[in-house]
Amino acid sequence: MFHKRKKEKLSYGIVGLGRFGYALAVDLAQSGADIMVIDRDEEKVRELREYTENALVVNTLDKKSLMETGIQNCDVGIVCIGEHMESSILTTLNLVSLGVPQVIAKATSAEHGEILAKLGAEVVYPERDMALRLANRLETTRVLDFIQLSESINISKLIVPDKFVGKTILELDIRAKFGLNVIAVESGGKVTDNIRPDYCFQPNDVMIVSGSRDALLRLDEWDENN
Repeated sequence: MFHKRKKEKLSYGIVGLGRFGYALAVDLAQSGADIMVIDRDEEKVRELREYTENALVVNTLDKKSLMETGIQNCDVGIVCIGEHMESSILTTLNLVSLGVPQVIAKATSAEHGEILAKLGAEVVYPERDMALRLANRLETTRVLDFIQLSESINISKLIVPDKFVGKTILELDIRAKFGLNVIAVESGGKVTDNIRPDYCFQPNDVMIVSGSRDALLRLDEWDENN
């Protein structure tokens, strides 16, 4: 049974070792987090024992079986079952009822996510989010990365247009013209998050901005047409 160690870092219990769950488990383990993993596939569980001693084969994800693993002692429970909606829903319900402080569940559709949310889980849509990030990188040629925080707020990392070089943020009036807020600039390998209005853009600068997808498209169109 998994017992929470007496330390400040969070512990994570991951149920389901498909592509998403497996990658998540490896990333968390490599970052030094305490993890436990549960799956019915013995081979996948065996592979994860390279990263954690708490890798368990569990064939039935009912409340009793989950309790016996000790997953209720984790700070965060993550349900990575996407293909089998019924199993995903029941496992999420069981983790919530076991008192896991934070339950995160993967959803494969809006309807699936709505049910998981009503059970008390924080819902993630890995496939949709990856597609959205790729779409935005393709739509706006300068975008290096993209994270959606809400329907109207995104954080984007993009190459500064050549027309920005030698001009200040105040002079370009980025917020008024495009609806974008510059929250950090990477220049010469250094990232500065306290950006003054008189900052003058340099060649090869990368800026991190917040704003809507429409705002990014406005910047891209301006860059192409001016």
